[in-house]
Amino acid sequence: MEANGSQQEEPRRLSSGDHESLKDPKKRKGGWITFPFLAVAILCLGLASGGAMSNMVVYLITEYHVPSVDAAQISTIISGSISVAPVAGAIVADAFFGCFPIVAVAMVMAVLSLVMFTLTASLPGLRPAACQLGAGPCEQASTGQMAALYAAVFLLCLSAAGARFNQATMGANQFEAAADRDVFFNWYFIFFYASTVLGATVIVYLQDTVSWTLGFGVSCAASIVGLTALLLGARYYRQPPAQGSPFTGLARVVVAAARNRKVSVVASKEDLKFYYGPRRGDDDVKTGGDGVVTPSDSFRSMWQGSSSCPCQLNSHLHTIIIIIGDY
Repeated sequence: MEANGSQQEEPRRLSSGDHESLKDPKKRKGGWITFPFLAVAILCLGLASGGAMSNMVVYLITEYHVPSVDAAQISTIISGSISVAPVAGAIVADAFFGCFPIVAVAMVMAVLSLVMFTLTASLPGLRPAACQLGAGPCEQASTGQMAALYAAVFLLCLSAAGARFNQATMGANQFEAAADRDVFFNWYFIFFYASTVLGATVIVYLQDTVSWTLGFGVSCAASIVGLTALLLGARYYRQPPAQGSPFTGLARVVVAAARNRKVSVVASKEDLKFYYGPRRGDDDVKTGGDGVVTPSDSFRSMWQGSSSCPCQLNSHLHTIIIIIGDY
């Protein structure tokens, strides 16, 4: 009996890390359990946005009687705004609130935007009367009708600003291993472009062949499903706090350089010293020197004027300017 007992494997003892994970449920958050919720949110938002914007030129011409040239210009401005706005949304998320609150608010705005689009297509009072053959020129949209349409477009731009890039960052934050993050990014782009293509084909087909109300209604339903999936997975998400945006630090360097552009410095190289930090291969790092070096003459005024900012930020901005200049 003792021999059999000794041959039995002893149960694994919980390590200190196991005890900590049991005490702190937050350490069990994240991982692939969050993937289905994020995938549905990405798919639905791309489907809704693609369905709403892909046929905007036709919607303006046929329903709002906007001249074709003006409709094309308006659609181009909207597309450009939707492409640029995510940069601002990413900066706000990194610097202040984190990804999940921004993405959640953006999904709510997407729902409101698609509701307004659906109302403009279904309520006759929110768009001009249909053109009558032989009855003269078509009725132009009123200021209030165009304001309702532009409000829906504005909400959709805000939705793209808050969700497009931050959904990818939020998903990457759920994983610790770089390989898992790489896999998620691959799926993110697959879902994003696939949903955009579906929106530009299936929903546009419904708008052209059935009705605008049905097309916008399907987009609205998709946005609601995406928001619901995102919120259902909230208890599983890992939500790291905002770390601060690098653009904020770079802006501080520019502001400091502008304010101190007239500051005079000593011309002697013995007294004029700039600290970059220890550099690889420096002899003074090995011998315990002060690590002080003098920079080149390029952008010297920026280095002098922005001396109140951390030198690492100065170095980053200096490098970015040089790279842009090379291109």
